[in-house]
Amino acid sequence: MMLYSSKLIEEAVHEIATLPGIGKKTALRLALFLLKAKKEHTERLTDVLRTLRAEIQYCCHCHNVADESVCSICNNPHRDRSVICVVESIQDVLAIENTSQYRGLYHVLGGIISPVAGIGPDQLKIDSLVQRVQEVQPQEVIFALSATIEGDTTAFYITKKIKGCAVKASVIARGVAVGGELEYTDELTLGRSIAGRVAYP
Repeated sequence: MMLYSSKLIEEAVHEIATLPGIGKKTALRLALFLLKAKKEHTERLTDVLRTLRAEIQYCCHCHNVADESVCSICNNPHRDRSVICVVESIQDVLAIENTSQYRGLYHVLGGIISPVAGIGPDQLKIDSLVQRVQEVQPQEVIFALSATIEGDTTAFYITKKIKGCAVKASVIARGVAVGGELEYTDELTLGRSIAGRVAYP
C-alpha cells in the first residue's frame, strides 16, 4: 500500500489508476508530472477532456465516434459505399484505417455476442446493421471480428439475419491469429487479412 503526504495527490492517483493499463506507480508519475507542468498545459488538458466528454457524438450510420451526427468516414464521398466492414469496437476502426488497405465503410457493433459475459444480440448494434444492409444494399459485408468463438458466433448470427439480402458475406483472412484481439494485431498482418478476405462461411 502506497502512502501519500497529500490527500489531493492520493485522490488524483486513485482516479488516474482507473484508466486501463495504468497502475498506481504510473499514476503517481503522471500526477506529479501534471503538478510540475505549466498551469496552462494542465488546464488545456482538463478543458480538452471536458469538451470530449460533453460534445463527442456517435455516428448515426456506423456508430463510430464523431464530432457531428455523421462521422468523417461516412461523410467522405470518396469511400466505397458498396462495402461495409463490421467491427467490434472503435479501436478496430482505427486499427484498420492505419493499414491504408480498406476504403469502404464501417459498422461498429459495440462488442460481440458472449453468453458467458452476459452479452446478447439485443445489446449490440446488430439490428441497425441489418436495417442498414436492407436499405443501402451494399455488395459486400466484411466481418473483421476477433478470431475467437465469440467473434465467429457473432458473424454467424448476423449472416443468418441478412441471409435474405443480396449481399456477399466475407471474413478477413486468418492471418490474424485464432484467439487474437484485432486491436493488438500489427498493421501489416491486419492489412493483408483485409486484402485477402474470404467468403463467409
